[in-house]
Amino acid sequence: MGRTFGVEEEFLLVDGVTGEPAPEVEKVLADAGPHPGPGGTFSAELFQTQVEAATGVCADLPALRAQLSGARTRLAEAAHAHGLRLVSVGTPVLPGSTPPVSEGDRYADIVEVHRATISDYQCCGCHVHVGVPDRETGVAVLNHVRPWLPTLVALGANSPYDKGRDSGFASWRIAEQLRFPGAGLPPRFTDLAHYDETVAQFVECGVLVDPAMTFWVARLGVRTPTIEIRAADAAGAVDDAVVQALLTRALVTTALTDLAAGREGPDLPEPVCTAALFNAARNGLAGAGICPAEGREVPATELVDRLLVHVRDALEESGEIGEARRLLGWIRREGTGADRQRRAGRRGPKAVVEMLARQTTYS
Repeated sequence: MGRTFGVEEEFLLVDGVTGEPAPEVEKVLADAGPHPGPGGTFSAELFQTQVEAATGVCADLPALRAQLSGARTRLAEAAHAHGLRLVSVGTPVLPGSTPPVSEGDRYADIVEVHRATISDYQCCGCHVHVGVPDRETGVAVLNHVRPWLPTLVALGANSPYDKGRDSGFASWRIAEQLRFPGAGLPPRFTDLAHYDETVAQFVECGVLVDPAMTFWVARLGVRTPTIEIRAADAAGAVDDAVVQALLTRALVTTALTDLAAGREGPDLPEPVCTAALFNAARNGLAGAGICPAEGREVPATELVDRLLVHVRDALEESGEIGEARRLLGWIRREGTGADRQRRAGRRGPKAVVEMLARQTTYS
């Protein structure tokens, strides 16, 4: 049995005819009812074209998979009742009108602080939470997982299109995020006080509205003692979300084992970390990645192999090594979400949206 974990999934609502983003989240939430999983929730996001499904705390893979599938089905059915489609994608495939912001003072404050950088930021991600003993330990775990975050980005790339154009990136969502203060990989922190002081400085400088808003692709959970990894775009299929959850939990378990043995996380050059994240977002698994520890280009698929070796003991302990290999093999055969979108895109942009809608609820 592994550590407890959970997943937050952000989705786009699109018009069932045009495929353009549709600001109808309140109608969908009203019809969806409660989340089908114990402890799970549905909620609005920054824009009224987005909806979030968060699983409850799960102890094993079958429970997580059931909650992911059940939530997607319920939201898709509610969307269909209003002539909409639910799509799991990192950025909108087709353009549309600038969407209205969801209600709430916090969302209004976010728009005021970030202005044009966020005025049409309809990006969606797949966020994995893994339980840790406490926040102090969580900071040490963050230092350990940093070298592997670009590889998780490459595996989870699912946003090649940007409102009607091919961006040339596998994850345009990550490229969009890099515009914000403090985006990218988290720094290497000396301790919890260093982490909290860094977040507080961003807030004090007026570029984040509160400590719950950071743009790092990995951070401490805001309300519970967890590590939150936000490397992946919204997961095209349930299996895309599952592989992120499996690998993230294994990374956290491996980090805790290393810490118990007195091994601290590596101190990596910041320019190399920046380059590794950019390359992962640009290339996905198709081409070169960058190994942050070595500071050189390495085939992205080789970095995936190295990741699996790194976490193998944790996956064997949890009994999930076979499932991890199966899922990684599936991604190698079928490609990342970005690869699948581009294949569908040969038939035009609406074919991409159709493929995404089918894939979202396929399990």
